[in-house]
Amino acid sequence: MRSRDDLYDVVVAGGGPAGAAAALALLREGRTVVLADAATGAPSVGEALPAAAGVLLRDLGVGDRIPGDGHLPCYANLSAWGSPALGAVDSVNDPHGPGWHLDRLLFDRRLRACAQAAGAHVETRTTVRPRARHADGTWTVALRRADDRRIDDHPADDRRTVRCRWLVDTTGRRAAIATACGARRRTYDRLIALHCVLGRDREVRADNSTLVEAAPDGWWYAAALPSERLLVVWFTDADLPAARTGPPWLDRLAATRHIAARAGAGLRHGRAARVTPRRAPAHTARLDRVHGDGWTAAGDAAAAFDPLSSQGILTALYTGMRAGEAVAARLGGDAADLDHYAANVDGIVAAHLRNRHTYYAFEQRWPHRPFWRRRHRAP
Repeated sequence: MRSRDDLYDVVVAGGGPAGAAAALALLREGRTVVLADAATGAPSVGEALPAAAGVLLRDLGVGDRIPGDGHLPCYANLSAWGSPALGAVDSVNDPHGPGWHLDRLLFDRRLRACAQAAGAHVETRTTVRPRARHADGTWTVALRRADDRRIDDHPADDRRTVRCRWLVDTTGRRAAIATACGARRRTYDRLIALHCVLGRDREVRADNSTLVEAAPDGWWYAAALPSERLLVVWFTDADLPAARTGPPWLDRLAATRHIAARAGAGLRHGRAARVTPRRAPAHTARLDRVHGDGWTAAGDAAAAFDPLSSQGILTALYTGMRAGEAVAARLGGDAADLDHYAANVDGIVAAHLRNRHTYYAFEQRWPHRPFWRRRHRAP
């Protein structure tokens, strides 16, 4: 790290796909960047990356390195939606080829490494806290490490500061910087994810398709992980009884037709061990504005979508890249591209809400259950 209070063009808060994409886009335009990743190593819920993401990765200049090995191909998406029967969308019909089941920690780490190789200063386990905005338009921001190691001869409890000309908020659904700057978060539903990782049966180990199954109070998702295990997620609304964890969750899983079959022995072992799923937010949300005086938001900080779309990482890469391009243009004297970026986000959100309503409307088996009644209302 350079000396304290050195001036950078941009500090990017958040080291996930959106943050790394923003940093890469800014570096390509010759900007100096700090990329601060606050992650603690906890696994992410969403693990699937559609094949179309390869186009964005190439645009970012990392398509020859990312995703790379260590991930699994995804050859099909299976769903029991609107009827008990399984339908399939096979990657053979996708011009981009198969997608991936990601090792998310590996994927994110490689993206950050690419940004670092391109010239970004990468801070790990570090949060960004704006301290002051100056008359010349620059920010003073504090960088605080989450661990107890000493860095640059300064204890972890001593907030190191840098100055920058712009902030990019990719802090996820919290949108910590944008909301601190006055942006407001609008949420469209109360969807949550209850997720756990189970062992995989030997006989289903080769099945690398994603699997979705609708149920009376929500829907299930299962996907293979590169660790020879199976991610199982239950999506429902936080205020419904179906959101309870513990044995009721496992009973619901055992009552499914396709997900339980995929889980196999992993489900039996999970019930014997009384596996308790973890909770994570999954609601659709957006900011009322995605840029302001000296800041821009991207990824889930700008707009977070229902996981049914399977577009979370793809959208994070795109909005991160576009935010980086727009900020670079703004720093070069062209303010119009930030408005173009905001219009891009508006269009993405509007399309998602339309598609979400259309897809939920396909499932009409339980129209009077609260979960489905809410989603059958006009958007």
